[in-house]
Amino acid sequence: MNDNLLLEKQLCFRIYSLNKLMCRLYAPILKELALTYPQYLAMLVLWQHKKGISVKELGHQLDLDSGTLSPLLKRLETQGLVSRVRQSQDERVVMIKLTQKGVSLRQAAEHIPKKMFSVSGLTPEKLQGLTLELDQLIAHLSD
Repeated sequence: MNDNLLLEKQLCFRIYSLNKLMCRLYAPILKELALTYPQYLAMLVLWQHKKGISVKELGHQLDLDSGTLSPLLKRLETQGLVSRVRQSQDERVVMIKLTQKGVSLRQAAEHIPKKMFSVSGLTPEKLQGLTLELDQLIAHLSD
């Protein structure tokens, strides 16, 4: 009998389960910052772009469509972490910029990667190898 359809044989289920678990582990840590996991990911990108980033580019980096990204950005703006500004050269382009409060939040978040690494049970070398393999899988499936 072919057992390829067993749930435990499905890579997609492992990734799905891991995603759910990671979100549950992040939730109490991010609650201290009043951020959801998707908001945290957006802030990670914004902290890398000190001069701002277009909504389109942010969506591209996070792999989110505008229907998902717009409400997320609206909530970050309501919290006073970001501002949305239309470009004067092309009003179709909306730039997202961190407010001072958004910039300051970075310092409060600096402990998160170390804390999450400590619960992973991985060595730095294994984490680096796993990250490389996942990046290769993503690249292969994206072709």
